[in-house]
Amino acid sequence: MPKITIYTSMLCPYCRLAKELLRKKGVTYDEIDVTGRPDVRSRMTTLAGGRVTVPQIFIGELHVGGCDDIHALDRAGRLDPLLSS
Repeated sequence: MPKITIYTSMLCPYCRLAKELLRKKGVTYDEIDVTGRPDVRSRMTTLAGGRVTVPQIFIGELHVGGCDDIHALDRAGRLDPLLSS
């Protein structure tokens, strides 16, 4: 299973939804909170190709996007193969 990293911030409802989907899939992830950490947010933005919103989710080295993106992957049946590769 690839390493999953999710960049989040406190009180973010979209972060909670994305993490809940990952929990339902039974996968563990590393969570990096960018709240009040401009250096960490800047790194996230660079890794995410300029996207500044949270969550930003990575499966291995693949940037899958945010909450809407990961749910769209799941609906399309494309999330499980990424999680198991």
